[in-house]
Amino acid sequence: MVFSSMTFLLLFLPIVLLLYFSAGALRWKNAVLLLASLLFYAWGEPVCVLAMLFSTAVNYLCAAAIVRTDEPRRRKAALAVGVGVSLALLFYFKYFSFALQNLALLLPRPLSVPQIRLPIGISFYTFQVLTYTVDVYRGKVPAQKSFPRLLLYVSCFPQLIAGPIVQYADVAEQLDGRSTSVEDFNEGIERFVAGLAKKVLLANICGAAVEALPGGGAASLGGAWYHAFLYTLQIYFDFSAYSDMAIGLGRVLGFRYKENFNYPYVSFSATEFWRRWHISLGSFFRDYVYIPLGGNRRGAARTALNLLVVWALTGLWHGAAWNFLLWGLYFGLLLILERFVLKSLIEKTPRALRWAITFVIAVVGWAIFYETDLHALGVTLRALLGYAASPDGTRTALPLLDETARKVIAQYSVFPLLAFAFSLPLVPAAKKALLAGKNGERRVAALRAVSTALLFALSLLFLVGQSYNPFIYFRF
Repeated sequence: MVFSSMTFLLLFLPIVLLLYFSAGALRWKNAVLLLASLLFYAWGEPVCVLAMLFSTAVNYLCAAAIVRTDEPRRRKAALAVGVGVSLALLFYFKYFSFALQNLALLLPRPLSVPQIRLPIGISFYTFQVLTYTVDVYRGKVPAQKSFPRLLLYVSCFPQLIAGPIVQYADVAEQLDGRSTSVEDFNEGIERFVAGLAKKVLLANICGAAVEALPGGGAASLGGAWYHAFLYTLQIYFDFSAYSDMAIGLGRVLGFRYKENFNYPYVSFSATEFWRRWHISLGSFFRDYVYIPLGGNRRGAARTALNLLVVWALTGLWHGAAWNFLLWGLYFGLLLILERFVLKSLIEKTPRALRWAITFVIAVVGWAIFYETDLHALGVTLRALLGYAASPDGTRTALPLLDETARKVIAQYSVFPLLAFAFSLPLVPAAKKALLAGKNGERRVAALRAVSTALLFALSLLFLVGQSYNPFIYFRF
């Protein structure tokens, strides 16, 4: 089940909210929410939900074992079991077939490679349950005595499928005590609808345009760049929309989830871009990988190595394919260069040029991210440079535009530019300007109410007619 579906919007969500707010004590609200979350996940993953239950149960028992003893070896052993089991499940479902495929290339005889179905959201909920066990071991949080409450933390449907990655320490108290005010409800619904509109009105249309350009648009220089630009917009609106909807629904239910995106396409460096993009993933790797490796405390060489390790893992977290590893190393090397080589040069570069270079870096990065086939990736990267290579190695200059690219550009007209404008902080700027005037708060409140109703109606209308409605990050 996805948020941008009629089943969720007109059936599941209204029933859940009615039951949730009809329940009296918090324990009954938690019970409604837990059952709804398990149903939400089992709707599309009736068997794979067992993996989530097993991972959560193991870590519940391991955390309990950690707090029952002061003996360091036993504590470390319990931690190792919890972390090991969760990562083993993630490896089996996500990377086992990939590992066998690559091993088969080295063997003289054919190797049978099983096709293992990837449970939706396994990368997200695995990282969440790991934050619980590790933080209990560190003494940052007490062990959760109630298994249903820990399971609610892991499975809570607003952020279960595609994040944001919610660290246990950030919501531990909210599991045991929270409330929803009228303001929380209204602002949560507004945030959810804004995310729904971003998904349906912007991400889906950009995605349809991407699909209309076969082969990554690599038949021409302009087609390749247009395809990469469209995908740059699609993945931002798709993923940030889901985060908006998750944060909004969390607010309605009394949870306060941290922000996951902060207008990354206004960044002036790759380093800043990754402070603004998928913030919860960056926080996880910083707190649970980079700092334990030594962070920046052991000299420049060790810091660079730690960054490469983190970014290699960041790339592989996104998928079991070599392009994701290349994508992670691409950004890892850029961050190392910015930190140790280019820092003074970047500071002297005009801001407009810094922004343009950073945006191009992001576009090229998403081109690498898009192509899971290495041959297709090579074709795409060459097309971005304006040439194609024949089997004998001869280079051929590509035309500026091919016929398919011309048709797609004509069909979508100025829409990509409009979408790009909405990837910038125009709405906060407009809100700030309106608040500055006389009766600003009243005017903004009225505008928010009208725009929320209008965006919801438009989103429903578009959903009725759209056949393209995937969430990119569901496959991670």
